Amino acid sequence: MFRVHHILLLVSLSFAAPAWANPVDLTTWPDTDVVSGSRGTPVSYPSHSPFTLWEVGKSEALDPPTDARATLFLPDGADAERPVPAVVLLHGATGVLGAREMTYGAQFAEMGVAALVVDAFGARRDRASGFIDRLLNITETMLLADAYAGLRYLDELPQVDGNRVALMGFSYGGMSTMLAAFEQTAATLSPDGPRFAAHVAFYGPCLARFDDTTATGAPVLILAGSEDGIVDPERCNEIVADLREGGAEAEFVVYEGAYHQWDGRFAGPRMIGRNLAPCELNVNEKGVVRDTLTLLPMSGPFLRKVILGLCVESEGYLIGRDDAVRAKSNAAVGNFLMRALNSVER
Repeated sequence: MFRVHHILLLVSLSFAAPAWANPVDLTTWPDTDVVSGSRGTPVSYPSHSPFTLWEVGKSEALDPPTDARATLFLPDGADAERPVPAVVLLHGATGVLGAREMTYGAQFAEMGVAALVVDAFGARRDRASGFIDRLLNITETMLLADAYAGLRYLDELPQVDGNRVALMGFSYGGMSTMLAAFEQTAATLSPDGPRFAAHVAFYGPCLARFDDTTATGAPVLILAGSEDGIVDPERCNEIVADLREGGAEAEFVVYEGAYHQWDGRFAGPRMIGRNLAPCELNVNEKGVVRDTLTLLPMSGPFLRKVILGLCVESEGYLIGRDDAVRAKSNAAVGNFLMRALNSVER
C-alpha cells in the first residue's frame, strides 16, 4: 500500500511541477555491495580557510585561498536538459571513509542524485596531518567554506540543478552541517551565492548555538543514536528549538540502541576518542566563537586546544556499525530529501 501511495505521489509531482523539476525517488537504496568499487571523479575548485566566521574576508593571512578537493559522483544520463539534484557530503574526524561518504556518494548517483564528497583534510595537509592536529587546525568553518564553494561549483555544472542541493555531514561534518543551517553562516560564506535546499546531520555533537537564530529556511534533519555519548540530546533539542525559532523546519531523531557511526566500517561497540559532549560554544553576531564556560574566544589553534582541553572528557564514546539502523536512517533521509528536493522550483 505504501509503495502504491508513493508511486501516485511521484506521478502527481511530475504533473504538478514543471518537466525540468525531475523528481527523484529515494525510497529504495542500492545495496552497499552493488556500489562497492564506484570511485567517482576527483575534482578541485577554489575555496578558502577561515578559522571561524569572524575571519572570513578579513585578509589573505586570516582567510587564505585554498584549492578544495572532492570526489564527484554523477548519475548516468545526467545532462543539461534535465539537470539532477545533488548532495554535498562532509566527512567526520577520521576523514573520508570508503564505507561511509564514498558509499553514500555512489548510492546517491545510482538513485539519480549527484554527490560531491568533500575532503577538507586532504586539501589542508600543510596545516595538519595527524588526528589531533587536524581537529585543532582544520575547523568546522573550513569544512563549511569547502561546502559552500562546492555548492557554487555544482551550480555551474550544467548536469546539476543548483537550486536542489542538500548538505549532509557525519560527526565532525555533522556539526558543520548544523552550523550551515543558520543564515549568519550562509550570508558570511556565500553572501551573493546559492543556499543549500536541505541539511542532514548524522550523529554530530551539538556544541554551538548562535546569538542570531535566524535560519536559512531550509529544512534540517538531525540523527543520533541513544547510546552515543558524544551527542547530548538536551543540547540538540535546544539547537532544534533555535532553528525553529529562526524559521526552519527542524527534527531530531534518536535511534534506540544505536551507537556513534552506525554506518561506519567497525562492528561494535568499541570505545574511541575523547568526549566533546560537555563542551558548549556560542557564536555571536560578528562570528566570534566563545566557550560559554571560560568566555575565551576560539581564535586560533592554541586557544582551541585550551578550550577543548578544559571541557572534553577523557573517557571516550562508543561506536558500532549497525546495518539495521543504517536501513532506518536511509529511509528517513530518503523521505526527508524527497520532500525537500522534489518541492524546490528552479
